[in-house]
Amino acid sequence: QVQLVESGGGLVQSGGSLRLSCAASGNIFSINTMGWYRQAPGKQRELAAGIISGGNTDYEDSVKGRFTISRDNAKNTVYLQMNRLKPEDTAVYYCHANVRGVGLKNAYAYWGQGTQVTVSS
Repeated sequence: QVQLVESGGGLVQSGGSLRLSCAASGNIFSINTMGWYRQAPGKQRELAAGIISGGNTDYEDSVKGRFTISRDNAKNTVYLQMNRLKPEDTAVYYCHANVRGVGLKNAYAYWGQGTQVTVSS
């Protein structure tokens, strides 16, 4: 089993910054993709930013230029630096990882418990 533990959410004023962290632990042989999804009230969960093991990244259009995703492969940790936050960034942010366990052939998707980010205007 694999656990994803998130930290760093909170309340911030418009224009402010927050940094989210997500550490994976448990039966881990390798982690391919890691990412941050977000879900606002009444909306579907969407990918905010993703990163693969080689470092290539992908961002949802509305966060490009404001959010930066990074990862520390040695620590099995992914980060999301969020700058110039807007009220429309308010959502629960979920960490996601595709993890291959030791002795296993396939990778499986895991989710964190979610962390609330609230941006006041």
